[in-house]
Amino acid sequence: MTATLAARVNTVDLAGRVTAMYTDVALRPKGEFHFEMGRTLAERLGYSASELSRVPEDAIESFAGVGYYFDLAAIQPGDVVIDLGSGSGMDTFVAAAKVGVEGQVVGIDMTDAQLEKAERLRLAGRISQVEYRKGYIDETGLPDASGDVVISNGVINLAADKAGVFREAARVLRPGGRLAIADIVTDRRLPEQISCDATLWAACIGGAMQVDDYVEAIEQAGFTVNVMKANREYRFLSKSAQGATKQYGVRSVSLLATSR
Repeated sequence: MTATLAARVNTVDLAGRVTAMYTDVALRPKGEFHFEMGRTLAERLGYSASELSRVPEDAIESFAGVGYYFDLAAIQPGDVVIDLGSGSGMDTFVAAAKVGVEGQVVGIDMTDAQLEKAERLRLAGRISQVEYRKGYIDETGLPDASGDVVISNGVINLAADKAGVFREAARVLRPGGRLAIADIVTDRRLPEQISCDATLWAACIGGAMQVDDYVEAIEQAGFTVNVMKANREYRFLSKSAQGATKQYGVRSVSLLATSR
């Protein structure tokens, strides 16, 4: 299913639209989007006051995640955490507080504006255990078996080849490593007029995968899915996105999987 979608969507157009949208998320977070952003969203999804106190306000302002998974990730001091689609740095800063100075957090993102904002905030906060790299979430360039935990928040649905993302996560994790993510899935498979619309895909709707197919892709990559929970406090803002939510069961979930 994933390969078929990847073949149908114009991946060059998709990459351009995703980059443009998330450049706006970094530079103009007060703009109008299909999705909610910022501190109010983060608190409603489950981020604690103590976690948010460690995050620069500008990173929180550009937070466009879809769920909370740090309770599932169980990040420990000294862990190496890889964030696929790290954006303006919200979750990397949360993870940095959990791994401590003896750990490491690597954020991967393809959008220059997001990387530049996250790096500026990292330097201002003197957070030495975090580094950012430009790359794609299905081709990070990181060494094999180099991470203890892979995290990602609302980003994998944007990828044309989701199975490739899960294979890359399995590759960079050590045996027994944890994949803790939040993402958008659907109850019903989306029709072609939605799944091939690059604008809707960039808005976290058109690329959403049917939930059983999503879990199957994770397991085929070499993971065992341990927990999956609904993020009932997440909601889209625009009428078109809300319509898809009602008709096709577009929704947010968080899950934990372990590499085999």
